[in-house]
Amino acid sequence: MAEARVDRRLAAILAADIAGYSRLMGADEVGTLAALKAHRREIVDPAITQHHGRIVKTTGDGMLVEFASAVDAVTCAVEVQGKMAERTASGDGPRILFRVGINVGDVIIDGGDIFGDGVNVAARVENECEPGGVCLSDDAYRQVRGKTVFAFDDLGEKSLKNIDRPVRIYAVRSSTADSESPTSPLAETNRPLPLPNKPSIAVLPFQNMSSDPEQEYFADGMVEDITTALSRFKALFVIARNSSFTYKGKAVDVKTVGRELGVRYVLEGSVRKASNRVRITGQLVDATTGAHVWADSFDGALDDIFDLQDRVTASVVGIIEPKLRHAEIERARRKPTESLDAYDLYLRALAQITASYEGNLEALRLLRRAIEIDPRYAAPCGLAAWCYNHQKTRGWVSPSDATLTEGIRLAKLAASLGQDDSETLWMAGHTLFQLNGDFLDGIALIDRALTLNPNSANAWRTSGLLRAYLGDTEQAITHLERSARLSPLDVFAYVGSTGFVVAHFMAGRYEETSDWCDKVLQEEPEFPPALRFKAATCGLFRRLDEGRAWVERLLIVNPDTTVSSMRLYYGIMMKKPECLEAFLDGLRKTGLPE
Repeated sequence: MAEARVDRRLAAILAADIAGYSRLMGADEVGTLAALKAHRREIVDPAITQHHGRIVKTTGDGMLVEFASAVDAVTCAVEVQGKMAERTASGDGPRILFRVGINVGDVIIDGGDIFGDGVNVAARVENECEPGGVCLSDDAYRQVRGKTVFAFDDLGEKSLKNIDRPVRIYAVRSSTADSESPTSPLAETNRPLPLPNKPSIAVLPFQNMSSDPEQEYFADGMVEDITTALSRFKALFVIARNSSFTYKGKAVDVKTVGRELGVRYVLEGSVRKASNRVRITGQLVDATTGAHVWADSFDGALDDIFDLQDRVTASVVGIIEPKLRHAEIERARRKPTESLDAYDLYLRALAQITASYEGNLEALRLLRRAIEIDPRYAAPCGLAAWCYNHQKTRGWVSPSDATLTEGIRLAKLAASLGQDDSETLWMAGHTLFQLNGDFLDGIALIDRALTLNPNSANAWRTSGLLRAYLGDTEQAITHLERSARLSPLDVFAYVGSTGFVVAHFMAGRYEETSDWCDKVLQEEPEFPPALRFKAATCGLFRRLDEGRAWVERLLIVNPDTTVSSMRLYYGIMMKKPECLEAFLDGLRKTGLPE
């Protein structure tokens, strides 16, 4: 029997959905539905008709549209997003933002519906899109390149869920994109970054060549130390480890890395640890051309690990900045501890630093053992202090919990032991401020960290956050932006975004506060500080139903939250009493228990 014929055709497929739809419906179901119908009637459907598209189907929060032309699909999408941005800026009704993904591919026709890989890729591309943005697959991009007035930013190859091959994605940038405020959470974040005016480098995760996969933490630790050593050279611009590690486990193109991180050079390598021997290999690549600049390997005993790291660092520095004085290279060398056991425990703890409470406790256990072995080793003292700081931030302990005094003690100890260790100093400074309200010592330690290492994205981020709580909004924003440039793909970017939340709130800019809360919660949906400020701004705007929904989410994450506990939490940090009272008043209006 002959198989039934399958109808196919080539099409441009547009997939769209609403960012944060569940949250919008939870806050105002009737208003959201009414606004969505109005957007469809007045903006979306007319644009689809004008550009010869066909709505295949709709869901509660999205739609699938077919076009015969990729140019028509892109033009329609950009037009819709532009009009939606204008409507959002007016402040009328719920803030609805679409994400749009476009692919060109072969589709299966079944009545009025379409199926197949071409449809699936469009949906997955849409998932990678920023709210308010339009993204294309490489197949769609090839069809529109040079045929529209739009610019396109290459976001690199992405591994998409349930798609068996990497797909290169491009973001559409309209002619108005450059006019967006640099501190707007919806500003275009995927445009190519300009190269700094000094040699710039990113150190990618090294491959673990050891036979034991559990030695992965050791390879990661080598990269951490080499990155930190390079960062100390003021003549270099060094991308933070958190951004570099977004490429871990991926096959990457160094030219793409250079564009995404805004650097001239990329350092790749591997680490092999066997018995008491270590081999580190490295290769330096010019990301603008793809040419290999330098390659070498370094062998030695495990006891010589710090010397091996220094040799890698000195070789890289000597290649990309030969004018650096030898004395500066010598000053950048450090041997943090004589105990390899303590160092190993510290690296294991670094690998445990996650958003989970269990990971936090395991890191503390490992760090206590490291401190017992070498009580004068500053790095584990600083990291342990930061673990206690993180417990308060996440609401895992009460602001009055007695165990937090141990974090204060460790922070003071770390500051005294690590006077030349920038990473230890910013952790100590942040902890003293957040757990003890000690602004003067906290900011002094962070400023010293920045003097020692002007490439520390963590120190710039923490400096911005502390200055935000002081009410020094403009300097806070400047420092937060500097951090974001040093680590544009940071897995902890939501912490920097929280700094913008605080900075705008302390300046009384509640609409901007709310927008930045949305950005944080897109990246980290259960981050308590963003949930608190989002609820508070809703209360101050008298959007009480929406505010109550946010309070409900907050109480799921931190069930013991009350107005009194928030007074205790923020009272030692918010240096403007009127801002603290406004924050508490907003929470009170949305129904947070006293």
